[in-house]
Amino acid sequence: MNLEAIYHRPKLNWAYAYDHETIHLRLRAKKGDLTEVHAWTGDKYAWDTTVELVPMYVMSSDHQFDYWECEVKPPFRRLKYGFLLHKGSEKVWMTENEILKDLPLHPERLFEFPYINPIDVFTPPAWVKEAVFYQIFPERFANGNPSISSDQVEPWGGTPTRDNYFGGDLQGVIDHLDHLTELGVNAIYFTPVFAAQTNHKYDTQDYMKIDPQFGDADTMKELVQKCHDRGIRVLLDAVFNHAGATFAPFLDVQEKGDQSKFKDWFHIRKLPLQVEHGIPTYDTFAFEPHMPKLNTENPEVREYLLGVAEYWIKEIGIDGWRLDVANEVDHYFWREFRKVVKTANPDAFILGEIWNEASPWLEGDQFDAVMNYPLTNAITDFIVERISDASQYASAIGLQLSRYPRQASEVAFNLLDSHDTPRLLTLCEGNKDKFKLAEVLMFTYTGSPCIYYGDEFGMDGGADPDCRKCMVWDADQQDRDLFSFYQQLIRIRSELPALRTGTLHFLSAEEGSTKLVFHRQLDEETVLIFANNDNIIQTLEVNVEEKQWKDNFTGEKWIAKQGKLAVRLPAYGYAILTAIVQ
Repeated sequence: MNLEAIYHRPKLNWAYAYDHETIHLRLRAKKGDLTEVHAWTGDKYAWDTTVELVPMYVMSSDHQFDYWECEVKPPFRRLKYGFLLHKGSEKVWMTENEILKDLPLHPERLFEFPYINPIDVFTPPAWVKEAVFYQIFPERFANGNPSISSDQVEPWGGTPTRDNYFGGDLQGVIDHLDHLTELGVNAIYFTPVFAAQTNHKYDTQDYMKIDPQFGDADTMKELVQKCHDRGIRVLLDAVFNHAGATFAPFLDVQEKGDQSKFKDWFHIRKLPLQVEHGIPTYDTFAFEPHMPKLNTENPEVREYLLGVAEYWIKEIGIDGWRLDVANEVDHYFWREFRKVVKTANPDAFILGEIWNEASPWLEGDQFDAVMNYPLTNAITDFIVERISDASQYASAIGLQLSRYPRQASEVAFNLLDSHDTPRLLTLCEGNKDKFKLAEVLMFTYTGSPCIYYGDEFGMDGGADPDCRKCMVWDADQQDRDLFSFYQQLIRIRSELPALRTGTLHFLSAEEGSTKLVFHRQLDEETVLIFANNDNIIQTLEVNVEEKQWKDNFTGEKWIAKQGKLAVRLPAYGYAILTAIVQ
């Protein structure tokens, strides 16, 4: 037994309250090392009458470790616990401080989950589990009100640059809500809509004002209401890490220097504000002089930004915030931010932009979820770049599932492209079959999928600014096959709850293989996802208990023979099958 690989600690993703009566326990062990694991649990004040051995199962694996998990419902919300570990006939007991050959005499030195305090339970908004997001870059979606367009506006559909404009606005979104309803999405994420000097609006000039090129607060309120009438939620982009160079407090510091009452609103290393050898004398986003970093430790800055967060939820009715460059802002601010936002609307969604492992922000006191770039990377490496095999893909997914409490994974914001990345179709070099396979993997994974505007019509584009082309509204240029494909994917995800919150286990993911099969399970619903990540026809075979299966794309029935289900797939083919209960 490899004891050095065994790991557990209370709280975080290892021991947490899933709801008001359920605790999840996890333990890490070397992959394939342990043959059986039990949690040894009981109430610390009534140990003798509540002690129980709870079986654990491998909830996920990566190349190095297995992650064992179980659910416990302590009768009095308190839990003392240890672990009983087996490797064949060998067994040991794990307490908080040591590993013993014999059963510990007393429970006092076990791990402890002191009490499930309801206020501490991490409870993301339930609606996010059902959401399919659609990301809109407002300046490039549709021009619905040419009268507010600036003189700089170029003809729709021209070549995007970092500085040009095409007149997209909020009225344009209102005019095309039928399109979103037909597609089937039920949530929109907008990149910034507040007054700014650029086409992307990440350099905020006024957080309390809609950019005049997009409309005004009344237009935004109308858009939100019409979205709500259709069952569509609205998420706005909060750029609270930094402001823009035309932000009034920053201009005041530029003018008055050390005499400015706003000088402590920013992180200034040297006055006057200037750029020396390519580096601003003040902190910024990256080294962009026009994006000065805000000092969110300053009480005045904090009060101002928290007021912004509250206003757009209470007065305009938005359903939450996506937080730009979230990991560069202090944790104290985000904890205060959560209190304000959840007081204004307990059902509001708080989504952080973090590209890496993000567990410090997902303990229930800051964000509800983060943008799931580790999933993006896993799918891209496997399907697009072909630099990983099925085993490596399964390992990446297993690691990701182990990192966060289950409720955080259930509302993860899953994406394959965005305004920050090349478009998926371009990454796939125009191969629609690879494109579809990548989307199938995303839509059948835990969390909420997001479609970048225009992907449903086959829009392509390289890195910024090419990924920010004008939306294709000319029917002759729209790929209706892809549109129908997305409609089917959204329908299937909606009809199968197991795809949203079920367990996920890999049935076939061999080293060096391009064949992938994984299993989603929720109560009595069983779903199998088959993926052929190769340019040749392949047959994928797995052991199953059920005899008959239905293909959710085609309606075709598949029959298992002698406990084996064989599915023949074309190049980059896929199938989503559900068991037919007799």
